[in-house]
Amino acid sequence: MNNRNIELLLGDYRKAIVKLSIPNMISMFVQTIYNLVDAIWVAGLGAVTLAAMGFFFPIFMIVVSIATGITVGTSSAISRKIGEKDYEGANSVAEHSILLSLIVSLFTVLIGITTLIPVLKGIGASGEALQKAYDYGFIIFLFTPFLMFNNTAVGILRGEGDSKRPMYAVTFSSILNIFLDPIFIYTFKLGIKGAAWATGISIISATVIFIYYLFFSDKTFLKVSLKKFRYNGKYLRDISIVGFPTALAQIAMSIAIYVLNRFAVKAGGDVGVATFTGAWRIINLGTLTIIGISSAVTPVTGAAYGARNVKRIEDALNYAIKFAELFSLPIMLGIFIFSKQLAFLFAYSKASSQLLENISQALKILCLFLPGTPLGMLTSGMFQGIGQGFKSLVATILRTIIFQLFWTWLFVDVIKIGLVGVWWGIVIGNASASLVTYTWGKLSIQKLYEEFQE
Repeated sequence: MNNRNIELLLGDYRKAIVKLSIPNMISMFVQTIYNLVDAIWVAGLGAVTLAAMGFFFPIFMIVVSIATGITVGTSSAISRKIGEKDYEGANSVAEHSILLSLIVSLFTVLIGITTLIPVLKGIGASGEALQKAYDYGFIIFLFTPFLMFNNTAVGILRGEGDSKRPMYAVTFSSILNIFLDPIFIYTFKLGIKGAAWATGISIISATVIFIYYLFFSDKTFLKVSLKKFRYNGKYLRDISIVGFPTALAQIAMSIAIYVLNRFAVKAGGDVGVATFTGAWRIINLGTLTIIGISSAVTPVTGAAYGARNVKRIEDALNYAIKFAELFSLPIMLGIFIFSKQLAFLFAYSKASSQLLENISQALKILCLFLPGTPLGMLTSGMFQGIGQGFKSLVATILRTIIFQLFWTWLFVDVIKIGLVGVWWGIVIGNASASLVTYTWGKLSIQKLYEEFQE
């Protein structure tokens, strides 16, 4: 089993992309379903409570961004070591990443809790929505160390070509959360606090599974043992050259959501934020296949880079984009056709019924976001794999901060077309930035051909 994972990573790129992508897709699907169901249960408490969750969402995404940075940095560094056949180095990268995640998570909790209220106010939260957002966020922050450890474990396993075990842990955790939500929210009458406690308990359940995989199981290729740990700054640099830009890129996306929430508040008040929160959860469900494939592109291109095989990097990227479009186009059509039925998921109660038309309209526009996304997202995954995390960061800033926010500002503040302007700003900004990123990726691959021939 262990050697087959390594052989997969270094073998046929088409087989590697598909076999690594499918478990990643399943993991992302279950996680996104959990996020969707979480919001659906909270929506039953009314538009203000759903808006409170929406206000905390960009803050939580910053936490996830930091964890994702360590995850991707670890996966990239390990796969590059495997491509070089430096298996002892790959093992040491894994050990360094675990300690890094624990240290970073403690700082994140401290800063997050002490700044939560002013940040929420800065987003636009006030009154009842502010208090509920704080109640929810405070509890979530308590479980941040476990969340970051889990993400790091995912990076270690994916880096060695194993995407199935992360899938098992994530799937179990997410399903547990789905079942705990109504119990804590309604049976125990904890409201939005119940949603947070359900999330925290499910995170810890995944931590237990990952601890077993990394420290006690004999079925993983890498053998992690902190008893034999020897500090080496080079391995932290290997993680950081991809992980730090990736975290910043993810934070840039969170900042964009933060600002888009501000535009939604300006155009539609709490109802605007609730509409954005509900519609964006569904669009995130549509992007999960692309994210899953991107997670496979990083280790596959990383191993190819370690082996100095540029043709494999190029072919893997192009194949991954075609593979992703096979999912993106049908999902776009499905969301467009069934927009009202999907919107009903957030408008099933009397308290939230006013959201039905707004979310349905948002989905009909936002679904156009999906077909252009593979070009940009998978090229960014390739940048991460070959150790050029800064390019991935710039590509994300182009898409989220520059293009999307510019078009949204133009439609909402200048042309003044209301909430519809937020949706069109996201779609047009994403499409144009994805084309720029893919072109940049092709030029970068050509430069690698020249460098490796010298």
